[in-house]
Amino acid sequence: MKHSLRKQLTVIFGILMAAMFLANYLINSFFLESFYYTKKQEVLVEAYRVLNENIDALGNLDEESSETLDVLCNKNGLSYLVTDMSYNEVLGSKSNFYASIMKGRLNGYGIGVDTDNVTVLDSNDNYTIQKKYDTEIGLNYLEMWGILDEGFYFIMRINIEGIHDSVQISNEFIKYICIIGVFLTAILVWGVTKRVTQPLNELTELSKRMADLDFNAKYTSGGTDEIGQLGQCFNEMSEKLEQAYAQLMTANNELQRDIAQKEKIDDMRKEFLSNVSHELKTPIALIQGYAEGLQECINDDPESREFYCDVIMDEASKMNTLVQKLLTLNQLEFGNDEVVMERFDLALLIRNKMQAVGILAQQKNAEISYSGEDSLFAWGDEFKVEEVVNNYVSNALNHVSGAGKIEITAEIRKGETLKDQKVRVTVFNTGEQIPEEDIGQIWDKFYKVDKARTREYGGSGVGLSIVKAIMDSFHQAYGVENQEDGVAFWFELQCGDALHHKEELHNASGNALEKKSEVSAVETDDSDVCDGEWRPQ
Repeated sequence: MKHSLRKQLTVIFGILMAAMFLANYLINSFFLESFYYTKKQEVLVEAYRVLNENIDALGNLDEESSETLDVLCNKNGLSYLVTDMSYNEVLGSKSNFYASIMKGRLNGYGIGVDTDNVTVLDSNDNYTIQKKYDTEIGLNYLEMWGILDEGFYFIMRINIEGIHDSVQISNEFIKYICIIGVFLTAILVWGVTKRVTQPLNELTELSKRMADLDFNAKYTSGGTDEIGQLGQCFNEMSEKLEQAYAQLMTANNELQRDIAQKEKIDDMRKEFLSNVSHELKTPIALIQGYAEGLQECINDDPESREFYCDVIMDEASKMNTLVQKLLTLNQLEFGNDEVVMERFDLALLIRNKMQAVGILAQQKNAEISYSGEDSLFAWGDEFKVEEVVNNYVSNALNHVSGAGKIEITAEIRKGETLKDQKVRVTVFNTGEQIPEEDIGQIWDKFYKVDKARTREYGGSGVGLSIVKAIMDSFHQAYGVENQEDGVAFWFELQCGDALHHKEELHNASGNALEKKSEVSAVETDDSDVCDGEWRPQ
């Protein structure tokens, strides 16, 4: 593969390791020597503090201070010399072989001579800290010289000749470690990523076979990690797609046989097949889109892969149910289909539908949004309500233009009683308005306002007739209205939120609810109240 994940990970980790070693190398090169000088300056300042605070007027130190100076000298290679105003030695470090040289340096500094090869690092009224190359000895020193509070002159020095060589040796060592580390990292990552890319390659091949309708393709690598779970989802998806495809094939064969046997209703059967295509277009497009996304590995994280699989399985299951529901459309229109009323979260249903059509909206460069409460309960047959929302949203996607906006709103319309309290859902899309002479006919089966445009997106003209049949079975209102920059379709359901009912009753009666967790008695028919929630009769 040109852009293999395995190669990318190997290169990325190799670059990261090289960057870490390079940063260490640069830090050593530019800052280690300065850091060393800073630490040695701190030693000189500490030695000065001990000497200045503890020397007496005769130039003597107490035993504790003398021991402290000896420790500093032995630990850091420090030498010091204290003289009187005539540069006669008063005090000095043990084993100081260069006491005479240090005395001469101190005398020269005092009268302002012997300043060659000197770099001053810090200076104040009491002392000066400098780097000095001693030509007599041939070594570099870090020196401090000045005057103590008791009037004695002093000089201290630390040999720093080896620090530059140490930095060079350290950098050379880091360079070799960098080369070896990057090489070993590349080998390690190359081997480790094989365990990740191998099952991913298998899933890619599996998705290709499924795209060719080879439902015998199965994920066999196993595993309990995220990739293993994704593979299991692929296997489940393959089984459900096979079932849905078999049912679609069966339904198609039955329709074709009915068309051949009943020539008198040939036109009606063609429209019905078009209706099936219209209703299944969105879930099939979603399955294809998310499967292609998995095939092309555009999802990098386990959460996205799991989301893709969930959408594919969900839409495949809906296709299976939808085919059978479409066959009962005539029963619904004649009132023979059973309506199962239940209380469900309408806001959650709308958000799920928006999430499912997200890819289609992106393909049409449309922006889809929802305005309403996060949780909004209503009464109705949840599957049939989902059909209504799906038809409205699909219709909006097919006709959106101009600003490319699709806005879904859900609001509670207050009433005098709970039975009068409704939830209105409106689906608005920017675009061309519906001609006034066509508004009353768009709910008729197979009626098409613009046949050429409807043919472009594969519409059959039955979507709104399904909405009409469903809403009539609910005995609830629905409609459409032209707005300034588009069209808005709406429908209403009985509100199923008991909290809104209590607030409405409170506003109507003017009686405040008790602060305790007791439910106030409301004058309603007992048959309309159950467990604090109204249920339709």
